[in-house]
Amino acid sequence: MGAMTVRARTYAALVASLLAVSACSSTTQPTPVTSDSVPTLTTEILREYDRGDDAFTQGFEIDGDVLYEGTGLEGSSFVRRTSLETMTELDRVDLPSDLFGEGITVDGDTLWQITWQDGVAIARDRDTLTERRRVNYEGEGWGLCTQTPDNRLVMSDGSSTLTFRDPTSFEAEGTVNVTLDGNPVERLNELECADDGSVYANVWQTFDIMRIDPETGAVTGVIDGTPLWDSMSDSQRGGADVFNGIAQIPGTDRFLVTGKYWPTIFEVQFTDTASVGQN
Repeated sequence: MGAMTVRARTYAALVASLLAVSACSSTTQPTPVTSDSVPTLTTEILREYDRGDDAFTQGFEIDGDVLYEGTGLEGSSFVRRTSLETMTELDRVDLPSDLFGEGITVDGDTLWQITWQDGVAIARDRDTLTERRRVNYEGEGWGLCTQTPDNRLVMSDGSSTLTFRDPTSFEAEGTVNVTLDGNPVERLNELECADDGSVYANVWQTFDIMRIDPETGAVTGVIDGTPLWDSMSDSQRGGADVFNGIAQIPGTDRFLVTGKYWPTIFEVQFTDTASVGQN
């Protein structure tokens, strides 16, 4: 979750305190990133789904008619399958108490789940969530997604770097540095590999999502998720943590997005702000 030396509970307390301040005063909310070179998009809410507020969401992905979610924090990390049609939980597996869960992705019949500072990636059965094997990797794990045409995984580590990995061995095969207007974009978090080849990335402690060309690392669009936060009531925001979680609904231009401990999942489209209000 962050390139810090503090462990999970210290980290969680820090983030909770920052968000509590943000929730109390709109003046302390992070300012959305803008750019003169790429479009600024906003999140148009199409539908809302109520859910429990027990998920410190780290990974979010749809495969077929199932929504997969991985969560974090030591002692309370889990991964689950949820029916996309009814939004009811189908299966859930808890991680060992010493592991801090992070991003997830589906590749074929395998669900990969990474961990924050433990250097462990877990390969699970997609349909049962049963652990098959573990592999080790260097550095931190934040977000993960699968690029199907290129047959590779894309992983973030909280920096501006995306690492490409082999979906079978999990070995690193290359990297790309993500930039906006020539400047590195740090704190890349949850990832979504979209149908159009782009990679979408939450930026930690902001309401921004970056749309990225994974071949060059250039940001091609900046998405402002502030309308989601603004749409929630004070009571809903009171226990909510940072914006995190993005999953494309296959075959559509719609996405499901949420946040850590958010009681709502939003179905959204990303709309160019320059065209809002135009016929």
